[in-house]
Amino acid sequence: MPGTTIASVTTLTPERPALCAPSRAARELGLKRYEFDLAVELGRIRVVSDERSGALRVARTEIARLQAEAGFPRTLRERVRVVGTKEGASLMGVSEGRFARLARLGMLVPVRFYLNRYRAVVWLYLAEELREFVANAEHADLITGRTPETLRTQLTAGLDLRPRNWRGRHLGFLLRQAEDPWARAGAIAAFLPGEEITEIVKIPYERARLDRLRPSLPEHGAPGSPAALLSEQIMTAQDADEIAWLSADLARQLDATRASWSASSPVPGKRDHAARRPGVRRVPTPAVPRPSAPTAPVDTTRPPRGLLTWLRRRSPRSAPVADHARGT
Repeated sequence: MPGTTIASVTTLTPERPALCAPSRAARELGLKRYEFDLAVELGRIRVVSDERSGALRVARTEIARLQAEAGFPRTLRERVRVVGTKEGASLMGVSEGRFARLARLGMLVPVRFYLNRYRAVVWLYLAEELREFVANAEHADLITGRTPETLRTQLTAGLDLRPRNWRGRHLGFLLRQAEDPWARAGAIAAFLPGEEITEIVKIPYERARLDRLRPSLPEHGAPGSPAALLSEQIMTAQDADEIAWLSADLARQLDATRASWSASSPVPGKRDHAARRPGVRRVPTPAVPRPSAPTAPVDTTRPPRGLLTWLRRRSPRSAPVADHARGT
Protein backbone atom coordinates (compact mmCIF):
# COMPACT_ATOMS: atom_id res chain seq x y z
CA MET A 1 0.00 0.00 0.00
CA PRO A 2 1.57 3.35 -1.04
CA GLY A 3 2.84 5.47 1.78
CA THR A 4 2.74 2.68 4.38
CA THR A 5 5.91 2.29 6.35
CA ILE A 6 7.29 -0.94 7.80
CA ALA A 7 6.75 0.39 11.33
CA SER A 8 3.04 0.95 10.70
CA VAL A 9 2.69 -2.56 9.23
CA THR A 10 4.32 -4.01 12.33
CA THR A 11 1.97 -2.04 14.56
CA LEU A 12 -1.12 -3.28 12.72
CA THR A 13 -0.01 -6.91 12.91
CA PRO A 14 -1.91 -8.72 15.72
CA GLU A 15 0.14 -10.13 18.56
CA ARG A 16 1.25 -13.70 17.95
CA PRO A 17 -0.03 -16.31 20.42
CA ALA A 18 2.30 -17.62 23.10
CA LEU A 19 1.86 -21.20 21.79
CA CYS A 20 1.91 -22.43 18.22
CA ALA A 21 1.01 -25.70 16.50
CA PRO A 22 3.72 -28.25 15.66
CA SER A 23 3.42 -27.60 11.92
CA ARG A 24 3.99 -23.87 12.45
CA ALA A 25 6.86 -24.51 14.85
CA ALA A 26 8.52 -26.86 12.35
CA ARG A 27 8.42 -24.18 9.65
CA GLU A 28 9.87 -21.53 11.94
CA LEU A 29 12.66 -23.88 13.01
CA GLY A 30 13.49 -24.90 9.44
CA LEU A 31 12.62 -28.57 10.01
CA LYS A 32 10.60 -31.05 8.04
CA ARG A 33 7.69 -32.52 9.95
CA TYR A 34 9.33 -35.92 10.52
CA GLU A 35 12.47 -34.12 11.74
CA PHE A 36 10.39 -32.07 14.15
CA ASP A 37 8.61 -35.17 15.50
CA LEU A 38 11.94 -36.91 16.02
CA ALA A 39 13.34 -33.86 17.79
CA VAL A 40 10.38 -33.95 20.18
CA GLU A 41 10.90 -37.66 20.86
CA LEU A 42 14.58 -37.10 21.59
CA GLY A 43 13.86 -34.16 23.88
CA ARG A 44 15.58 -31.67 21.59
CA ILE A 45 12.36 -29.61 21.43
CA ARG A 46 10.17 -29.18 24.50
CA VAL A 47 6.42 -29.25 23.97
CA VAL A 48 3.52 -28.42 26.27
CA SER A 49 -0.12 -29.46 26.37
CA ASP A 50 -2.77 -26.90 25.46
CA GLU A 51 -5.10 -26.42 28.44
CA ARG A 52 -8.18 -26.00 26.25
CA SER A 53 -7.73 -28.67 23.55
CA GLY A 54 -5.11 -30.95 25.10
CA ALA A 55 -3.09 -30.89 21.86
CA LEU A 56 0.68 -30.55 21.89
CA ARG A 57 2.00 -27.04 21.35
CA VAL A 58 5.39 -25.32 21.27
CA ALA A 59 5.98 -22.18 23.27
CA ARG A 60 7.36 -19.12 21.51
CA THR A 61 10.07 -18.94 24.13
CA GLU A 62 11.22 -22.45 23.16
CA ILE A 63 11.41 -21.47 19.51
CA ALA A 64 13.39 -18.35 20.42
CA ARG A 65 15.79 -20.47 22.51
CA LEU A 66 16.53 -22.79 19.60
CA GLN A 67 16.87 -19.96 17.12
CA ALA A 68 19.43 -18.29 19.39
CA GLU A 69 21.75 -21.31 19.36
CA ALA A 70 24.98 -21.05 17.38
CA GLY A 71 24.77 -22.41 13.85
CA PHE A 72 20.97 -22.43 13.72
CA PRO A 73 19.28 -24.04 11.81
CA ARG A 74 22.10 -26.28 10.53
CA THR A 75 23.11 -27.56 13.95
CA LEU A 76 19.52 -28.37 14.91
CA ARG A 77 18.90 -30.32 11.73
CA GLU A 78 22.17 -32.20 12.14
CA ARG A 79 21.12 -33.32 15.62
CA VAL A 80 18.04 -35.06 14.16
CA ARG A 81 19.63 -36.34 10.97
CA VAL A 82 18.98 -40.06 10.37
CA VAL A 83 20.87 -42.43 8.08
CA GLY A 84 20.42 -45.98 6.84
CA THR A 85 22.91 -48.85 6.72
CA LYS A 86 24.80 -47.68 3.64
CA GLU A 87 25.20 -44.06 4.71
CA GLY A 88 25.81 -45.04 8.31
CA ALA A 89 28.61 -47.44 7.34
CA SER A 90 30.23 -44.70 5.27
CA LEU A 91 29.95 -42.27 8.15
CA MET A 92 31.64 -44.72 10.53
CA GLY A 93 34.26 -45.83 8.02
CA VAL A 94 33.27 -49.53 8.15
CA SER A 95 31.76 -52.00 5.71
CA GLU A 96 28.00 -52.41 5.48
CA GLY A 97 28.34 -55.97 6.77
CA ARG A 98 30.17 -54.86 9.90
CA PHE A 99 27.68 -52.05 10.44
CA ALA A 100 24.79 -54.53 10.21
CA ARG A 101 26.51 -56.89 12.67
CA LEU A 102 27.03 -54.10 15.19
CA ALA A 103 23.38 -53.13 14.88
CA ARG A 104 22.15 -56.73 15.29
CA LEU A 105 24.29 -57.07 18.40
CA GLY A 106 22.52 -54.06 19.89
CA MET A 107 25.47 -51.69 19.86
CA LEU A 108 23.79 -49.30 17.41
CA VAL A 109 20.22 -48.43 18.39
CA PRO A 110 17.77 -47.44 15.64
CA VAL A 111 15.35 -44.56 16.05
CA ARG A 112 13.08 -45.21 13.06
CA PHE A 113 12.15 -47.99 10.67
CA TYR A 114 10.05 -48.35 7.56
CA LEU A 115 9.18 -51.04 5.03
CA ASN A 116 10.34 -50.65 1.44
CA ARG A 117 8.35 -51.81 -1.56
CA TYR A 118 9.68 -55.34 -1.10
CA ARG A 119 8.41 -55.32 2.52
CA ALA A 120 11.96 -55.41 3.80
CA VAL A 121 12.61 -53.57 7.07
CA VAL A 122 14.86 -50.52 6.71
CA TRP A 123 16.33 -49.31 9.99
CA LEU A 124 17.40 -45.70 10.50
CA TYR A 125 19.97 -44.41 12.99
CA LEU A 126 20.96 -41.04 14.38
CA ALA A 127 24.08 -39.77 12.60
CA GLU A 128 25.07 -37.97 15.81
CA GLU A 129 25.11 -41.24 17.78
CA LEU A 130 27.15 -43.02 15.11
CA ARG A 131 29.84 -40.33 15.29
CA GLU A 132 29.87 -40.63 19.09
CA PHE A 133 30.29 -44.41 18.80
CA VAL A 134 33.34 -44.00 16.57
CA ALA A 135 34.82 -41.32 18.83
CA ASN A 136 34.68 -43.64 21.85
CA ALA A 137 38.09 -45.32 22.22
CA GLU A 138 36.49 -48.38 23.87
CA HIS A 139 34.88 -49.30 20.55
CA ALA A 140 38.10 -49.32 18.50
CA ASP A 141 38.32 -53.13 18.39
CA LEU A 142 34.70 -53.45 17.33
CA ILE A 143 35.27 -51.06 14.43
CA THR A 144 38.60 -52.34 13.09
CA GLY A 145 39.30 -55.63 14.89
CA ARG A 146 37.93 -59.12 14.56
CA THR A 147 34.50 -59.80 16.03
CA PRO A 148 34.85 -61.87 19.24
CA GLU A 149 33.90 -65.54 19.02
CA THR A 150 31.05 -65.21 21.51
CA LEU A 151 29.46 -62.44 19.44
CA ARG A 152 29.90 -64.39 16.20
CA THR A 153 28.14 -67.34 17.82
CA GLN A 154 25.20 -65.16 18.77
CA LEU A 155 24.96 -63.78 15.25
CA THR A 156 25.05 -67.28 13.80
CA ALA A 157 22.19 -68.25 16.13
CA GLY A 158 20.09 -65.44 14.61
CA LEU A 159 20.45 -62.74 17.26
CA ASP A 160 18.91 -59.44 16.15
CA LEU A 161 18.33 -56.83 18.84
CA ARG A 162 17.26 -54.04 16.50
CA PRO A 163 13.48 -54.51 17.02
CA ARG A 164 13.87 -54.86 20.78
CA ASN A 165 16.12 -51.79 21.03
CA TRP A 166 13.66 -49.76 18.97
CA ARG A 167 10.80 -50.82 21.26
CA GLY A 168 12.77 -49.86 24.34
CA ARG A 169 13.64 -46.47 22.89
CA HIS A 170 10.10 -45.72 21.81
CA LEU A 171 8.69 -46.83 25.15
CA GLY A 172 10.99 -44.37 26.88
CA PHE A 173 9.60 -41.58 24.72
CA LEU A 174 5.99 -42.55 25.48
CA LEU A 175 6.68 -42.71 29.22
CA ARG A 176 8.22 -39.24 29.15
CA GLN A 177 5.10 -37.89 27.43
CA ALA A 178 2.65 -39.63 29.80
CA GLU A 179 0.99 -37.27 32.27
CA ASP A 180 -0.57 -39.71 34.77
CA PRO A 181 -0.24 -43.32 35.99
CA TRP A 182 -2.96 -44.59 33.65
CA ALA A 183 -1.19 -43.11 30.62
CA ARG A 184 2.07 -44.75 31.69
CA ALA A 185 0.31 -48.08 32.07
CA GLY A 186 -1.17 -47.67 28.59
CA ALA A 187 2.28 -46.96 27.13
CA ILE A 188 3.65 -50.19 28.58
CA ALA A 189 0.64 -52.20 27.40
CA ALA A 190 1.15 -50.96 23.84
CA PHE A 191 4.13 -53.31 23.43
CA LEU A 192 2.63 -56.44 25.07
CA PRO A 193 0.66 -59.22 23.35
CA GLY A 194 -3.08 -59.10 23.94
CA GLU A 195 -3.22 -62.43 25.78
CA GLU A 196 -0.55 -61.24 28.19
CA ILE A 197 -2.58 -58.12 29.03
CA THR A 198 -5.67 -60.27 29.65
CA GLU A 199 -3.65 -62.42 32.03
CA ILE A 200 -2.38 -59.41 33.99
CA VAL A 201 -5.47 -57.19 34.01
CA LYS A 202 -8.32 -59.29 35.41
CA ILE A 203 -10.89 -56.52 35.87
CA PRO A 204 -12.87 -55.76 32.66
CA TYR A 205 -13.17 -52.06 33.55
CA GLU A 206 -9.40 -51.72 33.80
CA ARG A 207 -8.83 -53.56 30.52
CA ALA A 208 -11.29 -51.29 28.73
CA ARG A 209 -9.70 -48.14 30.11
CA LEU A 210 -6.21 -49.43 29.37
CA ASP A 211 -7.20 -50.16 25.79
CA ARG A 212 -8.52 -46.60 25.36
CA LEU A 213 -5.29 -45.10 26.70
CA ARG A 214 -2.88 -47.21 24.67
CA PRO A 215 -0.97 -44.77 22.45
CA SER A 216 -1.00 -45.21 18.71
CA LEU A 217 2.20 -46.72 17.35
CA PRO A 218 3.61 -45.88 13.90
CA GLU A 219 1.42 -47.26 11.13
CA HIS A 220 2.84 -49.04 8.12
CA GLY A 221 0.42 -50.11 5.41
CA ALA A 222 -3.34 -50.62 5.45
CA PRO A 223 -4.78 -52.48 8.47
CA GLY A 224 -4.57 -56.24 7.92
CA SER A 225 -2.06 -55.97 5.07
CA PRO A 226 1.18 -57.99 5.13
CA ALA A 227 3.14 -54.79 5.77
CA ALA A 228 0.91 -53.88 8.72
CA LEU A 229 1.19 -57.38 10.20
CA LEU A 230 4.98 -57.28 9.90
CA SER A 231 5.09 -53.87 11.56
CA GLU A 232 2.84 -55.11 14.38
CA GLN A 233 5.24 -57.99 14.94
CA ILE A 234 8.15 -55.56 15.25
CA MET A 235 6.21 -53.39 17.71
CA THR A 236 5.21 -56.31 19.97
CA ALA A 237 7.59 -57.88 22.48
CA GLN A 238 8.77 -61.29 21.31
CA ASP A 239 11.40 -62.59 23.71
CA ALA A 240 10.28 -64.27 26.93
CA ASP A 241 12.50 -62.12 29.13
CA GLU A 242 11.27 -58.91 27.48
CA ILE A 243 7.64 -59.97 27.93
CA ALA A 244 8.30 -60.83 31.58
CA TRP A 245 9.96 -57.48 32.19
CA LEU A 246 7.13 -55.50 30.57
CA SER A 247 4.48 -57.58 32.35
CA ALA A 248 6.03 -56.95 35.76
CA ASP A 249 6.34 -53.25 34.97
CA LEU A 250 2.68 -53.10 33.89
CA ALA A 251 1.55 -54.85 37.09
CA ARG A 252 3.51 -52.37 39.22
CA GLN A 253 2.08 -49.45 37.29
CA LEU A 254 -1.47 -50.71 37.74
CA ASP A 255 -0.87 -50.97 41.48
CA ALA A 256 0.21 -47.32 41.38
CA THR A 257 -2.98 -46.32 39.55
CA ARG A 258 -5.17 -48.10 42.07
CA ALA A 259 -3.35 -46.43 44.93
CA SER A 260 -3.98 -43.01 43.38
CA TRP A 261 -7.74 -43.45 43.05
CA SER A 262 -9.68 -41.03 45.20
CA ALA A 263 -12.95 -41.66 46.99
CA SER A 264 -14.80 -39.37 44.58
CA SER A 265 -13.44 -41.12 41.49
CA PRO A 266 -15.89 -43.15 39.38
CA VAL A 267 -13.26 -45.89 39.29
CA PRO A 268 -14.45 -48.93 41.32
CA GLY A 269 -12.88 -49.17 44.76
CA LYS A 270 -11.00 -52.10 46.27
CA ARG A 271 -14.19 -53.57 47.75
CA ASP A 272 -15.76 -53.68 44.29
CA HIS A 273 -12.59 -55.20 42.87
CA ALA A 274 -12.63 -57.95 45.49
CA ALA A 275 -16.25 -58.71 44.71
CA ARG A 276 -15.35 -59.26 41.05
CA ARG A 277 -12.41 -61.56 41.70
CA PRO A 278 -13.12 -65.28 41.27
CA GLY A 279 -13.53 -67.10 44.59
CA VAL A 280 -14.15 -63.92 46.60
CA ARG A 281 -17.67 -63.71 48.06
CA ARG A 282 -18.98 -60.32 48.96
CA VAL A 283 -21.12 -60.22 52.12
CA PRO A 284 -24.24 -58.12 51.53
CA THR A 285 -24.80 -55.18 53.82
CA PRO A 286 -27.92 -55.74 55.99
CA ALA A 287 -30.76 -53.43 55.18
CA VAL A 288 -31.62 -50.88 57.88
CA PRO A 289 -35.39 -50.28 58.17
CA ARG A 290 -36.43 -46.72 57.70
CA PRO A 291 -38.53 -45.11 60.46
CA SER A 292 -42.13 -44.65 59.43
CA ALA A 293 -43.90 -41.32 59.62
CA PRO A 294 -45.56 -40.61 63.02
CA THR A 295 -49.31 -41.21 63.15
CA ALA A 296 -52.00 -39.65 65.34
CA PRO A 297 -53.14 -41.75 68.35
CA VAL A 298 -56.39 -43.65 67.84
CA ASP A 299 -59.17 -42.99 70.40
CA THR A 300 -60.64 -46.41 71.36
CA THR A 301 -63.20 -45.03 73.88
CA ARG A 302 -65.71 -44.07 71.22
CA PRO A 303 -66.75 -45.92 68.07
CA PRO A 304 -65.58 -44.71 64.72
CA ARG A 305 -67.69 -42.03 63.15
CA GLY A 306 -68.48 -44.16 60.19
CA LEU A 307 -69.93 -46.87 62.41
CA LEU A 308 -72.49 -44.48 63.92
CA THR A 309 -73.61 -43.49 60.47
CA TRP A 310 -74.01 -47.14 59.48
CA LEU A 311 -76.04 -47.95 62.65
CA ARG A 312 -78.23 -44.92 62.06
CA ARG A 313 -79.09 -46.21 58.62
CA ARG A 314 -79.55 -49.92 59.50
CA SER A 315 -81.14 -49.99 63.00
CA PRO A 316 -84.72 -48.78 63.93
CA ARG A 317 -83.33 -47.57 67.25
CA SER A 318 -80.64 -45.54 65.61
CA ALA A 319 -82.31 -42.25 66.51
CA PRO A 320 -82.18 -42.64 70.31
CA VAL A 321 -78.67 -43.88 70.04
CA ALA A 322 -77.82 -40.85 67.98
CA ASP A 323 -79.58 -38.57 70.45
CA HIS A 324 -77.78 -40.18 73.36
CA ALA A 325 -74.51 -39.77 71.58
CA ARG A 326 -75.30 -36.05 71.20
CA GLY A 327 -76.05 -35.80 74.94
CA THR A 328 -79.76 -34.69 74.49
